[in-house]
Amino acid sequence: MVSRRDFFMGASAVALGAGVVSRAGAASLPEAATMDKAATQPPLTPPNGRPYNPVVTLNGWTLPWRMKDGVKEFHLVAEPVVREIAPGMKAHLWGYNGQSPGPTIEVVEGDRVRLFVTNKLPEHTSIHWHGQRLPNGMDGVTGLTQPGIQPGKTFVYEFIAKRPGTFMYHPHADEMVQMAMGMMGFWITHPKDPSLYKVDRDFVFLLNAYDIDPGSYTPKVNTMLDFNLWTFNSRAFPGIDPMVCRQGDHVRIRFGNLTMTNHPIHLHGHEFEVTGTDGGWVPKSARWPEVTTDVAVGQMRAIEFDATDEGDWAFHCHKSHHTMNAMGHDVPTMIGVDQHGVLDKINKLVPDYMIMGEKGGSMGDMEMPLPDNTLPMMTGQGPFGGIEMGGMFTTVKVRKGLARNNYKDPGWYKHPKASVAYEWTGGSLPTTRAPAQASTPVPDEKVLKVRKGGQHHEH
Repeated sequence: MVSRRDFFMGASAVALGAGVVSRAGAASLPEAATMDKAATQPPLTPPNGRPYNPVVTLNGWTLPWRMKDGVKEFHLVAEPVVREIAPGMKAHLWGYNGQSPGPTIEVVEGDRVRLFVTNKLPEHTSIHWHGQRLPNGMDGVTGLTQPGIQPGKTFVYEFIAKRPGTFMYHPHADEMVQMAMGMMGFWITHPKDPSLYKVDRDFVFLLNAYDIDPGSYTPKVNTMLDFNLWTFNSRAFPGIDPMVCRQGDHVRIRFGNLTMTNHPIHLHGHEFEVTGTDGGWVPKSARWPEVTTDVAVGQMRAIEFDATDEGDWAFHCHKSHHTMNAMGHDVPTMIGVDQHGVLDKINKLVPDYMIMGEKGGSMGDMEMPLPDNTLPMMTGQGPFGGIEMGGMFTTVKVRKGLARNNYKDPGWYKHPKASVAYEWTGGSLPTTRAPAQASTPVPDEKVLKVRKGGQHHEH
């Protein structure tokens, strides 16, 4: 991370709400930190202000702040950015502070928060603080509650973070264009009591989608439904980091949906409870168990589970076309069609042409030439070969003995002997062949209550 002191101020005045300040006054703005890395950054331990348990933003980071006269001050810069969707493909997007999505903002219930928003875009913008209770004039709806922030200007939003929970921020100005270009970010308001809702690991990210033609860099902003890149925090698998957990940890994953459709998010190997929405925390008596939870447009979800079983567990949207990259929407079904005679003729004109789909749609072993800056549809590789997933797919990697703050990718899981599905070649089955993996027992209700009350012990 690098800090930016130069805000392109020049001779332009800076609008602070409805007022105007001089260049000398602008020097009092907090620094606008920026990020140029696409990897998941470590949690930001609060250097001042009230204590809280920080979150980890998947393939993202938390925005630093400064304390001034008891107010927590942040500086967001709306600007064009280049985001690596996955190795081999970059997109020209709009975002905040060097990335899309922008940095996660973390505050504590009761904090007075002041947010400076500088506009480096070629058009006006605003920021709506999705789900917050605040004065109407701070709600960020251009034309309704404020004028637009014009290029080169800086506005100030100030309010008290009144309730803990999981929220987002995004523009309410030329929204179709600006959202399609990637302008969004995550907001966490932690409870004033750090022991309340405490978990061992707390991951956050946004669901987003783009329509970027193969070989190009800029999203098509008028697309309404036919997107071809589905992402977690503007990263497509295999460019998405795993969520690394210690066996026995109580884990929370929070995600928000700013795409144009719903997403049924599914976790393998564990059941979870839906514990929160952007409307607040779900009372324990009203929580429900799931292995898949559907997230509608504009909604947030927080799920929690005990990481009881070691392994590399898939975590993905269960709409199958959302776990692919660079999709084509007009490809005919060719299952059962013998194309070899046609292939010989076409290869005389197009030497690299490949037949597709006569035995199904699998592309794991294909090596088709692609335009520059284009992701293959399903390119992820695992320890047993092609995973044949892209888009909204990653893994939850559960391992024994990890340090509490260790989020480093541990590599692929080493399965215990006799615990992997195998080919049957006939004859009798071994009587002793059985999964050797032992699971950590699910903590009983009493133990869970102790853990959630903030009294943790090492596993």
